[in-house]
Amino acid sequence: MNAIIIEDEKLVARELSFKIAKVAPNVKILEVLPSVKTSINWFAQNAEPDLVFADIQLADGISFEIFERYKLNCPVIFITSYNEFAIRAFKVNGIDYLLKPVELDDLKEAIEKAENINKLHLQKPVDLYKLAELLQKESLAKPAYKEQFLCNHRNSWVPVKVKDVAYFYYDVVVHLVTKNNEKFSLDDSLDDIEALLNPDFFYRINRQYIANIDMIQRVWGLENLKLMVKLKEPHQAVEIDISRQKAPVFKKWLDK
Repeated sequence: MNAIIIEDEKLVARELSFKIAKVAPNVKILEVLPSVKTSINWFAQNAEPDLVFADIQLADGISFEIFERYKLNCPVIFITSYNEFAIRAFKVNGIDYLLKPVELDDLKEAIEKAENINKLHLQKPVDLYKLAELLQKESLAKPAYKEQFLCNHRNSWVPVKVKDVAYFYYDVVVHLVTKNNEKFSLDDSLDDIEALLNPDFFYRINRQYIANIDMIQRVWGLENLKLMVKLKEPHQAVEIDISRQKAPVFKKWLDK
């Protein structure tokens, strides 16, 4: 099965290619395309592949622009760092999605779904042009993100504005730490909190930490392509490591 990857981060594309080879060695990657423009040019000069892996957010636009130009019949697996694009819409008619960093089991399942569609002609993919219109309309409506947390503090509750939060971390329970270095405990899980926060300002750095972009002072590289994040005062003692798989996505998020 021939496939292409549309991804503007070289490390992410390389990692995805490696994972595809691991879970589906019968999938041949014909090309890695880094932008909307190069993808449009590629489709103008080449036959449609059997499968497309497409990042949603590219440096020069969103990948839906490609599918507005070319109405493909092959399955498309969208890959994204954010779940703001009506994610459930992708789970129908030969279109799937994967959240970065891509997990091997999820990748394998998505490829098997695409293979079945191509082999058995079970269903045709939905009209990507109509889906692009739907998603672009929905993306115009700003989602309602959390504005304030009610925190536990000495048998009482204290309201804390999200804009005043420096970071969240998990240690037996979840803690909220303010920019003024006040610490409170929360009853929610980090997964629940992550879903409530605006991804433009807060990032799930690893399993233990979610940080406010305004509090990141410095990032430097470690061995094996890992990263270390240092926060600003009064949190300069806090240093958070980022895995090799997540590092390119984090750098892309930080480089707005």
